[in-house]
Amino acid sequence: MSDGDKTMYGTTLSLESIKVIAESIGVGSLPDDAAKELADDVSFKLKQIVQDAAKFMHHSKRMKMSIADIDHSLKVRNIEPQYGFVSPDFIPFRFASGGGRELHFIEEKEIDLADVIQTAPPKIPLDITLRAHWLCVDGVQPTIPENPPPLSKDLQALDSVNPVNKLDRAHLKDTTGKPAIKAQKLKNVETVHVKQLATHELSVEQQLYYKEITEACVGSDEARRAEALQSLACDPGLHEMLPRMCTFIAEGVKVNVVQNNLALLIYLMRMVRALLDNPALYLEKYLHELIPSVSTCIVSRQLCMRPELDNHWALRDFAARLMAQICKNFNTSTNNLQTRVTRLFSSALQNDKTPLSSLYGALEGLSELGTEVIKVFIIPRLKFISERVEVHLQGSNISATDKIAAGHIRAMLQKACSPVLKTLRNPPDVVEEYKKDYGFLGPTLHQGVIKARTAPPPTPASTSASASAANVSLVTTTSSTPARPQTPLAGTSKPSSAISSGPLQRQTSQGGPSTVGGQQQKFVIVSQRQQTPSPSQEIDEYFC
Repeated sequence: MSDGDKTMYGTTLSLESIKVIAESIGVGSLPDDAAKELADDVSFKLKQIVQDAAKFMHHSKRMKMSIADIDHSLKVRNIEPQYGFVSPDFIPFRFASGGGRELHFIEEKEIDLADVIQTAPPKIPLDITLRAHWLCVDGVQPTIPENPPPLSKDLQALDSVNPVNKLDRAHLKDTTGKPAIKAQKLKNVETVHVKQLATHELSVEQQLYYKEITEACVGSDEARRAEALQSLACDPGLHEMLPRMCTFIAEGVKVNVVQNNLALLIYLMRMVRALLDNPALYLEKYLHELIPSVSTCIVSRQLCMRPELDNHWALRDFAARLMAQICKNFNTSTNNLQTRVTRLFSSALQNDKTPLSSLYGALEGLSELGTEVIKVFIIPRLKFISERVEVHLQGSNISATDKIAAGHIRAMLQKACSPVLKTLRNPPDVVEEYKKDYGFLGPTLHQGVIKARTAPPPTPASTSASASAANVSLVTTTSSTPARPQTPLAGTSKPSSAISSGPLQRQTSQGGPSTVGGQQQKFVIVSQRQQTPSPSQEIDEYFC
């Protein structure tokens, strides 16, 4: 190669490149002279475009040339810019060689039109709208989601660590809807310091709100309940009545578990989820009341009057998801919350006298905590669980309740453990090996693993569908007309009265505290509004 050729190497297009480009557009045989003329002309024009692009780069005070500079250079020369090449991601070029030629190309995957047609259409974007709200009413900022909360989450956390800090914020205005009360100054006598008391009474408006919200959450009107739960999940000014809300939930769960009132337990768990969804609330200092309530709804032996008919499994699944959400949001290296919850559930797997309904709840609670928990705590105990389930599924003179519970445990283990076993065990999957390792549940787990291996990878459409299915409503009914878990939507039950809140009744007199289970309470418990449904009305409640 001569010196002149060395200086021009890499600055002009080669004849082979021009011929390849010509073949790609249908020109089969291009003469060498024509290819040389085209190569020189194209190289000259490309150099001009690159030089102009470099000018745009320098004027933009940048050291790296971008595709936008090339587009600007093309526009200056009245050339249509190359649309679709401005991408922040790296474009992977693949290398191919053959027949004495070397090419770099972009791999384009084939698109199945059936998948495109079956995919759900994207959501229509919302139009831009303006909505007015009250910033201040009579000098007081209303506690609505549009306004900042009267007490931020950081200050709530600080109050939980140092309660005296609340007394030192005299410069903060009281914006919770009640009149400001001047704190009485206490005199210091020599070295004796009198501790000031922080009052926790609620204003009239807050008492009315608490009354209405609790009445709606445990009442029989589903529309009012949805509005109340939405308020609990969005309103930023609930921190002052949060202790009473948590006490209401805790005491309500204690009473209704004893009375096996499934409907009210569902309503109380929905209140817990609404409070967890509220971003303005600091719930960490109330977990000592919420966690026992949620755990009770997971592992309690009996949650309804007729466990062989009522769908109490839905409540256990829902409460298990709540517990997983609590562990995810509040677990720290200090409180070891997830470790303690895992120890609670795993202890039920070690005892052979644990009721099957409680065993199902413990397994569901562990499975919701993640793959590693399933691998460490459930997989090693599968043979022990299999022995307990086999007795109730194949034995004679077994109660219907235990048989149904054993069936639910088998179905739940197949769903939760199959993806984990798929990663732990190498193919081929032999049924006899599964029977040897996992006993009676071996064939069921073998089918689940085979199905997991042959299942196609999830698509975005199926992922969104499964996410919505996770939040689908599961039917429960009153204790007088339970619905069968197998067909919760079937049947035409005819309740004789609206759902009763049992002991959750407020006194009709004006004064005096309410009582729950014979013990005096420090919070307001209200009864729901009595309604008289039509004889054909079916009371079905859903987890939304």
